[in-house]
Amino acid sequence: MASNATHAFARTDRTALGIWWWTTDRWLLGATALLVTLGMLLSFASSPAAAQRIGIDDQFHFAIRMCFFATASSVVMLMVSMLSPKGIRRAAFFIYIVAIAIMIALPFIGHNAKGATRWLQFGGFTLQPSEFMKPALIVLVSWMFSEGQKGEGVPGVSIAFLLYFIAVALLLVQPDVGQTVLITIAFGAAFWMAGVPISWIMGLGAVALAGLGSTYFLFDHVHARVQKFLSPDQADTHQITRAAEAIRAGGLFGRGPGEGVMKRHVPDLHTDFIYSVAAEEYGLIFSWCLIALFAFVVVRGLYKAMKLNDPFEQVAAAGLFVLVGQQAIINIAVNLNMIPTKGMTLPFISYGGSSMLAMGLTLGMALALVRKRPGAYGATGEFSLGGAFA
Repeated sequence: MASNATHAFARTDRTALGIWWWTTDRWLLGATALLVTLGMLLSFASSPAAAQRIGIDDQFHFAIRMCFFATASSVVMLMVSMLSPKGIRRAAFFIYIVAIAIMIALPFIGHNAKGATRWLQFGGFTLQPSEFMKPALIVLVSWMFSEGQKGEGVPGVSIAFLLYFIAVALLLVQPDVGQTVLITIAFGAAFWMAGVPISWIMGLGAVALAGLGSTYFLFDHVHARVQKFLSPDQADTHQITRAAEAIRAGGLFGRGPGEGVMKRHVPDLHTDFIYSVAAEEYGLIFSWCLIALFAFVVVRGLYKAMKLNDPFEQVAAAGLFVLVGQQAIINIAVNLNMIPTKGMTLPFISYGGSSMLAMGLTLGMALALVRKRPGAYGATGEFSLGGAFA
């Protein structure tokens, strides 16, 4: 039996699973698995306090659900990572269509929470379609950019912008300014990596900044959060203050697993402010390691993406890694009070079914695109299973 396990993924294994194992970037796969594991570990630290605040008897209610979502997310990631680039495009198309359709229906059938209608509620679960729309959008616009570059009469850039504007319009109806900023950054990154003229990039940046500035005047909650950030002494900053206290209380090495005290006063400790729980219980060094892990995934992913030959695969993979990295940056920056508060999860770490499953989808797509395949890397187009670690 041990012998069978040893030879389960021999280099001569030509099964779909065997080929996937030898063509997948196992450094990225391992780093992502570590993030998922840390997310489950931290859920056990945050679940008792979160359950107590909400009045749930089972103190590990959120931890158990987090383990379920993490397992489901891992399955989604592994299954999607086995797809071909054509399969990724097809999946992105159908996911985008379904997500947009649900987002159109949200004002009529959606669940309202904290002044926003972003979720579809059924049974004991809530689904946030915009989470799944994000990676699908990046793949589709990358596809359109690459098609437009071929000069075969396909208005790729126009279609890409249309897909982007539809998504932005529906996000602002909810309203969800944070997700709008996130997909705008990822869209801009894909636009830039597609090789468009710098004047277009500058124009898009100017429009994006003007649009972001206008949200300050158009949305009351954006105005309130910006004012709270700029004038903390004149506003209620309970949550961010408690989070800062929890981070400071952790010191270099933390209070120890389950020993956090300040976390009990952070309202969204298991979701948007899970970073503060990690910092209090495991310390500054652990926090740096967590940031370094995200940085490794993004930098390694961008490195692999830039080595790809196919324009679509290159732009789409890079855009997906930028999406993951930017979401992590926004969440951690909020926890450190570097930007105004925004309800955005820390990928694979924060509690949330939609976020976990969507991140599994995002990394699965990215892993599929950077897999070794004939002609994917190098000028010669040569390929061998032995080069899987390159």
